[in-house]
Amino acid sequence: MAHVARPSPPLEDDRATADAEPAADAEQAADDGGQPKKTRERILDIALDLFIDKGFDKTSLREIAEKLGFSKAALYYHFASKNDILLALHFRLHELGHEALISLGDEETSVLSWSNLLERVIDQMIANRKLFVLHERNRAAFEQLHMEGHDSDHEDLEGQFRRVLRDPAVPLKDRVRMACSLGAVMSGLLLAGDIFADVPSATLAEMLRDAVRDLLEPRVAVP
Repeated sequence: MAHVARPSPPLEDDRATADAEPAADAEQAADDGGQPKKTRERILDIALDLFIDKGFDKTSLREIAEKLGFSKAALYYHFASKNDILLALHFRLHELGHEALISLGDEETSVLSWSNLLERVIDQMIANRKLFVLHERNRAAFEQLHMEGHDSDHEDLEGQFRRVLRDPAVPLKDRVRMACSLGAVMSGLLLAGDIFADVPSATLAEMLRDAVRDLLEPRVAVP
């Protein structure tokens, strides 16, 4: 992630709060598995909800800090700016894509392995559906995030998908179907925050799987 300069040093009383902030980890909220969340992740979760409800531009660092119960200066211990928070949320999506591709590993590229890959992508991204709502409602803010570190990460992720789809061992017809199925999944998920906002996650996930099967499974010719 590109370096962003830290803001001016906080006042002495705020500095003391910031220095003491790591101790606040003792009062962490629990995640879905009952495990305590680190302060950085709690900040991102709170910011995600505020950016969705109020918009990135109308949400202040002070509001985020107040929701967490500490000062704005303490927030600087983890993030130098509001843009850094937005970028960290954006990278959550990148991480999901990387995890899915890593799971493909050294497995031979085929329609079957690609189908299994998209199954994992759908499950992971549906579980993080709020991130797509965030992108849909804050497009202008995300357009400003094209920094060097951000762009290189995009290129790395796209490069991994291109590598798989460029594999000459896979018939061209299959590679075209694989590319189309990826586009179907990503389009459906990106629209999940707007057009499909009222569709339950489980229902949307199953419909996306159906779309993938329609594109990847060989069709039986009708006599």
